[in-house]
Amino acid sequence: MNYGLKWLRTGLPLAFAVGILWWMYRGIRWEELQDALSHQMSWTWMLLSMPFGVLAQVLRAMRWRQILSPTGERPRLSTCIHAVFLSYASSLVVPRVGEVLRCGVLRRYDGTNFSRCIGTVVTERVVDIVLILALSFLTFLTQIPVFMTFFQRTGITLGSVLESFTLTGYLVTAACALLALLGIILLARKFRFFSHTKAVLTDLSDGLLSVRDIKQPLLFAAYSIGIWLSYYLHFYLTFFCFDFTADLGPLAALVAFVVGTFAVLVPTPNGAGSWHFAVKTVLVLYGVQQTAAALFVLIVHTLQTLLVALLGIWSGAALALRKN
Repeated sequence: MNYGLKWLRTGLPLAFAVGILWWMYRGIRWEELQDALSHQMSWTWMLLSMPFGVLAQVLRAMRWRQILSPTGERPRLSTCIHAVFLSYASSLVVPRVGEVLRCGVLRRYDGTNFSRCIGTVVTERVVDIVLILALSFLTFLTQIPVFMTFFQRTGITLGSVLESFTLTGYLVTAACALLALLGIILLARKFRFFSHTKAVLTDLSDGLLSVRDIKQPLLFAAYSIGIWLSYYLHFYLTFFCFDFTADLGPLAALVAFVVGTFAVLVPTPNGAGSWHFAVKTVLVLYGVQQTAAALFVLIVHTLQTLLVALLGIWSGAALALRKN
């Protein structure tokens, strides 16, 4: 029974991601993808975007170590960085397992209290949610005139946009929303078992409330802003890889970035499928041709996912050598 449940938790998100990707790319010829990679894409801009993906995770590790400090835990920064790298890489295999895995890494290699770690991870997520909600509100508030101008020039109305969605499109959107809700519920249940004793509950509370006792709140704010700025630049610089996205501008990239961030909440490996669908929809809204938008999201997501996997492999090897 437990084996079947574990298989379902792993296999269902993967199957859903594969299903969306098949539906999106069923009409794409692989010659088009090869042409985009060989002749249309600027690899220089793609390479320039990659360090910001690494920087975002390093800043996350530095912020996490700062949150752990008021709880009395002093893990090494290198261990925190390896733990974050591994957490993102592991989530490519089993969605949302990384939050628990990185706490296990700190416990194993630096003797950090596991329950306090979990509390600080939850605190981190709360801070990130507040930041992304604020960013989302400001983004869409500033883009309302852009959308209105676009609709006026093209004669497109909200009704025609909705009518352009096929039944499959509506079903995919609804399924993404349901899976995102399921992911949040499973994540909440995952943390519930830590409250079975008073001592563990106290440690968990210490981690949750550690942000109140941070000694350098401005540094914490700088880390938080730096994380999301790095994520944004990691994405935005890829716009310059292709002629059809290079002129869209930073605000269009910000809209796609915010929408993609919410799409990643769907518990699929690194948001595969849901992220492609969401970002492609935004690019089409800004006038990018359907096939070009589909190729853009496929190439960008694949290369950025490969970066996450490589960082995880490197950290796994580094920790194995440390143990020996």
